[in-house]
Amino acid sequence: MTMPPETGTTSAPGTASDPTASASDTTTSATDPGMLDGVRVLDLGGIGPGPFATMMLADLGAEVIRLDPPQATGEAMNPVLDRGKKSVIADLKTSEGIALARAIAARSDIVIEGFRPDAAERLGLGPGDLQAFNPALVYGRITGYGQDGPKAQKAGHDLGYIASTGLLAQLGRADGPPQFPANLLGDFGGGGMLLVVGVLSGLTRARASGEGTVVDAAMIDGANLLYAMMHGFAAMGLWRHDARGRNLLDSGAPFYDVYPTADGRHLSVACIERPFFNEFVRTLGLEDELPEPLETLDHWQPQHWPALRAIIAPAIAARTLAELESLFAGRDACVEPVLTMAEAKADAHNVARGLFAPDADGVDQPAPAPRFAGAGTGRSPRRAPRIGDDTAEVIAGLDR
Repeated sequence: MTMPPETGTTSAPGTASDPTASASDTTTSATDPGMLDGVRVLDLGGIGPGPFATMMLADLGAEVIRLDPPQATGEAMNPVLDRGKKSVIADLKTSEGIALARAIAARSDIVIEGFRPDAAERLGLGPGDLQAFNPALVYGRITGYGQDGPKAQKAGHDLGYIASTGLLAQLGRADGPPQFPANLLGDFGGGGMLLVVGVLSGLTRARASGEGTVVDAAMIDGANLLYAMMHGFAAMGLWRHDARGRNLLDSGAPFYDVYPTADGRHLSVACIERPFFNEFVRTLGLEDELPEPLETLDHWQPQHWPALRAIIAPAIAARTLAELESLFAGRDACVEPVLTMAEAKADAHNVARGLFAPDADGVDQPAPAPRFAGAGTGRSPRRAPRIGDDTAEVIAGLDR
């Protein structure tokens, strides 16, 4: 690859694109390098979905170099989202900082950028600028509204993005306002996670053809995609977009809902299919209260839902959560207690799976996902760096 003129070099030995490169130290051990070992990612900084995407890439074994501004000091911005990365101080308001970013990008496989459209171009760090020196570079861009369209330059956050797609209007109960699950749908599910899909798809093509690409990951696009099944249901006449809280999977169906228990806790019920519904009804002893015999009752029909809810809710409300857990133990009824985070961390199954994995500093956090059979799993997260910890090391590596 050709180097930017600011660096004064013409090759990049010992880097992600060089087959002689050493494995990056972003995983648990030398024998467990991770699936993306040898892939270098430059994270130009940002909040939310961009850092989440690069966290996932680091979890998978990529070497992720995050640029932090000189005014930032101390611990990482987020001890979980920044885990497994390297931190380099770079002032992108100066020519020196821009030159450093360009030099790292020239030796990288992927760049992640979360600025407003055209901001990177004004800095000289747009995809055209960087691919001029690194034609195989995959340039991932994450924004709320996308790189084009009337709202492209509009400021926003997750809540506004899911509101503008119609998704927020679908969430919540029929008799209340729309409810939203923190910033999981826009920022992370529809944003950062799909950005990872995009850049890894681009990397696959770049490895085969030598041609890089630009990934336009808009959170409105991703959030809308997450609702794909419901759009399909609507086309089949099985879902109404104008009937929040009255559909099969949005608390409308009494067999797919959350119920309060006698001790003020909650039980999740998700017995959609007939075998699970039958087991649920029999376990609670509700056969004689059904509007029709269990063997012939079509529980999917909305006309039965009020009557079913009228018998299910009091049966659950009459018992404590512990009593219900004992009652349903060993039963295939798709019932689970709604656990607190502390309870989830202590849950026997979650402990056995290693669902929560503290880093070297004891910071409790979600374990990397997904998992892989055999080598290359990169299971335990590395601690997040202190800001600027890796500046000298990375700069020294640019001269090799």
